[in-house]
Parts: sequence; structure tokens; C-alpha cells
Amino acid sequence: MSGIRPWLAAARLRTLPLSISGVLLGCALGHFDRADTVLPLLSHPIFWLAIATTIGFQVLSNFANDYGDGIRGTDAHRKGEQRMVASGAISPKAMKRAMIVTAVLTLFLASLLIFAAFGNEHFIWAFVFFNLGIASVIAAVKYTVGKSAYGYSGFGDLFVFLFFGLLSVMGSYFLFTISWNSQILLPAISIGCFSMAVLNLNNLRDRDNDAKAGKNTLVVKMGASWGIRYHCVLLLIGMICGALFMWLRGGQGVQWLFVLSYIPFLLNMRTVVKHTDPAVLDGELKKVALSTFTFALLMAIAVQAW
Repeated sequence: MSGIRPWLAAARLRTLPLSISGVLLGCALGHFDRADTVLPLLSHPIFWLAIATTIGFQVLSNFANDYGDGIRGTDAHRKGEQRMVASGAISPKAMKRAMIVTAVLTLFLASLLIFAAFGNEHFIWAFVFFNLGIASVIAAVKYTVGKSAYGYSGFGDLFVFLFFGLLSVMGSYFLFTISWNSQILLPAISIGCFSMAVLNLNNLRDRDNDAKAGKNTLVVKMGASWGIRYHCVLLLIGMICGALFMWLRGGQGVQWLFVLSYIPFLLNMRTVVKHTDPAVLDGELKKVALSTFTFALLMAIAVQAW
């Protein structure tokens, strides 16, 4: 591999639909609940800046994951797609520089997003969200980088829930409305649980290699059989919270079409229960990630149709 191809591989573009799912849904909900909005959602600068910022954080996380696992030797015998630092396609020094550049650009986008949302009128909230942006950078890097990398001590699931679920959905909603709505916690939990399920599938697939490398994910700590039951519980909680939210909002008719995204989740549960082959689980990762994006997209369309 040469030129831009290793960088595209390191950016892991297939993870982007999952990363923007929460922002897409949170923005759609906030846009609908904002009383004074005149621009359509797809024409609103807050929406596109939120998407761009989230993509920046995700690419930074992927670069840091490639770098951290690469220098630790965790990816030396991994299953699934090849990692660039471990394979030698990108040097650790070059990847570290790319992480710094990506972090700076992403914080710049986050600053534009914060100004578009809060202007000069809500300084305190602008300060809070800028610090959340810095926390997101730190969380993206510290997943696998450093002596206290939380991905190596079983806390990856918690951080995915907080940043991909709660912060992604509720934070995006707040950027539009500058207010809280307790009902928004339900779709935030859904996206958080689905995102944790994707991570759990990754950990189920890599459990043997992670154990040898000292990467103590929840699956490594608790065992594969527990990891399978945990996976099913995550998907069930996510589906229940999504349905409960739609019921509380008074959804009718075609607005319930988002439950079609539950079909792949249910099929995935059956596959994971029956198969523990890493090759099978690698294929299931894509299905759950795309199903999460489909869930967010269909619910966002339902909200806009209210």
C-alpha cells in the first residue's frame, strides 16, 4: 500500500455511519423541538458542523487505536482488517503527527459548531461544550494510548456509551434547543447500547488475541459465554428504549417504520448465539453498525414527519 491508501485504511471509513448515528438522531430531534427554526434540517449549519466534528473525532479515535495497539503489539496477530502501524504501512511517528493534526482540525470544527449554536449569548454553555470537545479528544486518544489506556482495562464499553450514546444524542439535541428533554434519554440509551454491541462484537472476535496481548476487555475478563449474553441484553435494551420513546412521543403509522431496523438486530443475536468463529463475527460487525445507522435515520425521518 502507498500514497493515500494506508491513511484511508487507518481512518476506517466503515466506522463513520455508526459514529454519526447519534448526532443525526439528536439533531433531528432538536430541530423538530426548536420553536423558532426556519431552515430545513439538511440546510442547517449546526447539523453539518456537528456531523463534520463527529467524523473528526471518529477518525482521530481510529488513528489513535491503530497507533496504540500497533506500538503495543496487540495487532500483530489480529483477525479482521489489517492495521497500518502494526503492518508497517504507516510509521508510529507519522501516525502520531496525523493524530495531532486531526485533533487540531477537529477542535477547530468544534469551535465553529459551538459558535453557530450559542453565539455570544450563552458563554457558559459554550465554555461547557468546548471542554466536552477537549474531553472527547482525550477519550479518543486514551482508549489505547498511554499506560492508563482505558480500553485495556475493561472501561471501553462505558466510554462508548457515554460519548457515542448520551453525549452524541443529547449533546446534539442541546445544540439546537439549548434546553433538556428527559425523553431524549431513551434514544440516547438506544444508540449507546447499539454502539456498545458493536464494540462487544469486536471484543468477542479478538478475545484470544487480546488476552495474549494483555488487553483486558470485558469479554476477556468475563469470558465468551458471558460476552454473548451481554451482547443480546444490549441489543434488547436498545430496541426497547427506541420503541418506548416512539410510544411516548405519540408516533403513528409510518413513523413506526424504524422498527424494521430491529430485524437485523434480532438476526444478529441468533448468529452470535450460534457462532463464535471470529470470521463470522467480523461480518456481523458491519451489520450491527449499519443497522444502528438505519435505526437513527428512520427515526430521524419519523420525527421530521410529525
